[in-house]
Amino acid sequence: MPITPTKKIWFDGELVDWEKATTHVLSHTLHYGTGAFEGIRAYMTDKGPAIFRLEEHMSRLADSCKILMMDLPYSVEELCKAAVDTVKANDVKENIYLRPLVYLGYGEMGIFPLNSPVNTIIAVWPWGAYLGDHGSANGVRMKISSWARHHPNSMPTASKTVGGYVNSSLAKVEAVKAGYDEAIMLGTDGKISECTGENLYIVKNGKIITPPASGAGALSGITLNSVSKIASDLGYELAFESMRRDDLYLADEAFLSGTAAEIVPIASVDDRPVGNGKPGPITMAIQKTYLAAVRGELPQYESWLTRV
Repeated sequence: MPITPTKKIWFDGELVDWEKATTHVLSHTLHYGTGAFEGIRAYMTDKGPAIFRLEEHMSRLADSCKILMMDLPYSVEELCKAAVDTVKANDVKENIYLRPLVYLGYGEMGIFPLNSPVNTIIAVWPWGAYLGDHGSANGVRMKISSWARHHPNSMPTASKTVGGYVNSSLAKVEAVKAGYDEAIMLGTDGKISECTGENLYIVKNGKIITPPASGAGALSGITLNSVSKIASDLGYELAFESMRRDDLYLADEAFLSGTAAEIVPIASVDDRPVGNGKPGPITMAIQKTYLAAVRGELPQYESWLTRV
C-alpha cells in the first residue's frame, strides 16, 4: 500500500519537512536490525482527530527499547506530546497511521550496537484498511505458514523489534504469492501463535479463544486488550488457551485484530471454510463496537482516545 506523504515528520525533537527526514546509508539499524517501532492509528471524529490508545503504544515502545538495551532519549509523556504535535502539524482531515521508530543511526559499524547514536522519529500518513475493505467486510483467506514464529529465546517476542519482522515478511510473502490474504504462524512447539502482524481468535460454542502470549511467541497486543474489554462488555467470554491448527478448521468463527488491521473476519484457513465461510455474529459485534469506539461514538471508551 503506497505511502502518501504528509507535511512534517517529528525527528529527534524537531518537526522537519517530509523529504528532509533522512538518515545515512550506514545507519546501524539498516544493517543489523536493532530498533523498535510502534503502529498507532488516529481517527477523525466529530470533534476532530483522536489517537487510539496513544499512551499504551508509547509505553510498549519504551518497553521494547528496554528489552533491546537501547537508551530511549525521551519519556513516554514526551513521546505522546510529540505524536500530538505531529498530528497537529500535518493538519489531518482523514484517518491516519502513526509510525514511531527508535533506531540506531550513523556512527559505528559492527554487531555490537550500544555505541551507536539513538534516533527517534514519528511519521503520520493516511492509511486505509490494511487487509482491504473487502476483507474487513467479508473475511480474508488465511494460510498456515511454513515459517515458524520466533522462539522467545531466539528473539524477544515481547518487543516490536525492527529485525524481528523479517520473520513476518517471509510468511506474508509466502501467503500472498500462494493466493492468500494473510498468514498464520505456528510457534516452534507447533501450536498457533499469531498472524504476521495481528493477534488471532477463534469462536467455539460462543466462547472466544486466543493463544496466550507466553510460550506462543505472540505479541501481547493493545488491540487484543481492547477486544478483551469489548467482549466482556458485550457478555462474551474470552479465554487465553493454546490451540492447534485443526482448532482453526473446526471453529464456528475466527477473526484477527491489530492496530493496522483493526478487526477482520477470517473466511477460510488452508482452503477450509471457517463455519459457513462468512463473518459470524460475534465477530461482527466485536468489529462494530470496536470501530464505533475508535471513532469516539461510545462514551464508555473515551479514555482510549487522545483528542488532538
